[in-house]
Amino acid sequence: MKAELIESKISRQNILNNEYAINEIQKTFEFNHIEFEGKLRLLKEEVASFFEIDIRTVERYIEKYNNELIENGYEILRGQRLKDFIELYNSHGTDIDVGTIPKRTSVLGVFDFKSFLNLAMLLTDSENAKVVRQIILDITIDTLNKKVGGSTKYINQRDEDFLDSWFNSDLCRKEFTNALKNYVEGGKSKYGIYTNKIYTSIFKEKADEYREILKLSEKDKIRDTMYSEVLDIISSFEIGLAEEIEKKFNAKGSRISFIELNKIFEEFANQKALKPFIKKARNKMASRDYEFRDALHIKLQDYITPVSTEDYERFLGEKSKELLARLEENKEVLKRLKDMEE
Repeated sequence: MKAELIESKISRQNILNNEYAINEIQKTFEFNHIEFEGKLRLLKEEVASFFEIDIRTVERYIEKYNNELIENGYEILRGQRLKDFIELYNSHGTDIDVGTIPKRTSVLGVFDFKSFLNLAMLLTDSENAKVVRQIILDITIDTLNKKVGGSTKYINQRDEDFLDSWFNSDLCRKEFTNALKNYVEGGKSKYGIYTNKIYTSIFKEKADEYREILKLSEKDKIRDTMYSEVLDIISSFEIGLAEEIEKKFNAKGSRISFIELNKIFEEFANQKALKPFIKKARNKMASRDYEFRDALHIKLQDYITPVSTEDYERFLGEKSKELLARLEENKEVLKRLKDMEE
C-alpha cells in the first residue's frame, strides 16, 4: 500500500482481493440497499448520490476503467436476471429517490460492494470518495495487524507449506556446505560468497540487501523469513550445485578452485529448467512483501502483481498458524530427524 490508491492498480487490487478487510469495511457502511443474489447492489444513480457527483461522472469512470470495475463486481444485467432484479428493486426501493426501473429496460449496470469501493479508489473529484479511501486504508491495515499480532516479519511461517520447506531447506543447505567444505579450495569466506551468488541468481539481492529491505536484526535468520516457494528454489539450487561440485571433484581427483567453481555455477544457474521456478519465487517474494510487509524489493519491482484471494486465505485464514504451533504439532517428526543425525 505504498502507492496512492488512485495511481496504483496493484494496490487497489490487493485490497479488493482481501476478503477479510472487505468484510470489515462493509460493516462501517449503512446502505438502504437491494440484496440480489446474496450481494449488495447499487444503481449508478445511487452511487452518484453517495459520492455527490453527477451520474455522467460515474459513467465516464465506468467507461475508462471498465475492465477493472467488471473484474471487481460491476456488471450489466440482462434477460431473466434483469427482470428478477427490476421486480425486486421496484418492490423494495431505497432511500435514494431514483424512482422505479421501467420494465422495458433491456440492460442495466449495477455495482456490488467491491466495485463500489473500487470506484471510490479511483474518483479524484469527490470528497466523499477521499473519506472512503481513508476508511479503506485504516481498516485494511488494522485487519492485517490483528490477524498477525502486529508484526508481519514472520508472516511467511503462517503458511501450512512452510514447515516442510523449512526442514528440506536445512537438509539441502548441509549438503551444499559440506560440498564446499570437502571439495572446494579456500577458507570460510566461500560459504558467504556462494550463498550470496545463489541469492543474487534467484532474487537479485545479496543477504545483507535482503536483511536491510526487511529491516531484520542481526539475530534474525534470513531463511526463517522466506516464503516456502523461495526456500524450495534455494534448496533445489543448493542440492543441485552440491552434486555438480562433487562430480567435478571426483573427475579431477582434487579440490576445485574458485575459478572452476564459478564456471560450474554459471552453467548451473543458466539452466532453462530453473527459470520458471526462479520467476515464480521472484513474483511471490516481491508481491507478498510489498503487500504484507510494506517492503519494496527495488530489483524485483517488475515482478510485483496483486496478491491473490487464495494468498490472503493462506496467510491470514483459519488454516494459517504460527510456527510454534506447527512445531508443537510436529515435535515427533523433529525428534526423529534429530535422532537420525546423531
